[in-house]
Amino acid sequence: MIIYPTMELQKGRCVSLEMGRLDSPNLWHVDPIETVRGWAAAGAEWMHLTDLDAVVGSSENEELVEQIIRAAEIPVQLGGGMRSREHVEYWIDKGAGRVVIGTLAALEPMLVKELAKLYPDQIVLSVDVWEGYVMTEGWQNQSAYTPDAFIEAFADTPFAAIIVTDIESDTVHVEAQLGLISGLAEKSRTPIIASGVVRSVDDISRIAYIPNISGVMAGRALFRKTLDLAEAIEVAKGAHERVAQLQ
Repeated sequence: MIIYPTMELQKGRCVSLEMGRLDSPNLWHVDPIETVRGWAAAGAEWMHLTDLDAVVGSSENEELVEQIIRAAEIPVQLGGGMRSREHVEYWIDKGAGRVVIGTLAALEPMLVKELAKLYPDQIVLSVDVWEGYVMTEGWQNQSAYTPDAFIEAFADTPFAAIIVTDIESDTVHVEAQLGLISGLAEKSRTPIIASGVVRSVDDISRIAYIPNISGVMAGRALFRKTLDLAEAIEVAKGAHERVAQLQ
């Protein structure tokens, strides 16, 4: 299982959001470039980057995102405002290892299926769930899709992965509830990346044993220092190692 250290950018700064509210971010006083270099040094295989300003149509962070892609020394999984073929292809050309698509998949599913076939292993589907339905436009609008139906609609699409975020677990519950994500992982033909369910290394241990979970995203816990990245990576690597039976 891969640990994806996760960074969210707003106005050039590292932030975290509560309940998706763009107007009241938690600000982390760190340098984005130095932070991602530290993640690579800690042994990360990938990182996840979300451009929150791109979600609302701003290109303010574009230069910084390019710098992070060049400086990261590990592949970058990039999300935020991927609302057109041109935008997706632009970031693939700029060196993003993967591009994350959510709203566009709900609005133009055939286009997204085509992009996934054109760029194998580079397109990731984002499924953000609130009160039983998939949310779009950066968690602002509720679609008519249940998460099960949304994933099933793309059952034969060659996505690199599907990111599932239980928004209620991410923002409300003290203890992350894994029921939704584990249920979707069981039904999905595509490996699932769990988002919004990590607060400590103990959560990594639990998630690692859920079938069809290929990765987990960790952001706030890293910035709050309730999770050590190197330790999390070691736990994730060793979770499925076979233990010799006592004679």
